[in-house]
Amino acid sequence: MSSVIVISVIVGLIIILLFVGAPVKPMKFIGQATVKLGIGVLFLFFFNVFGGMFGLHIPINLFTAVISGFLGLFGLASLVAIQLFIV
Repeated sequence: MSSVIVISVIVGLIIILLFVGAPVKPMKFIGQATVKLGIGVLFLFFFNVFGGMFGLHIPINLFTAVISGFLGLFGLASLVAIQLFIV
């Protein structure tokens, strides 16, 4: 397929979504999940920056970001406990 056709189809779908509107509930859920995932990544990043002084490191991947994002500081604390006691 030509790139012009692919871009035209994508632009057409975006225009249709702008006129018709996207379903509100799924878009709201996806938006909230994305924000929580971003917060989880930031939690892990700052923990790794400050935890590096004490020899603690939690890898930043999808699983750990979801845990720390959706569970918040309790999720981060559980990841630290798993890192200290199990691994």
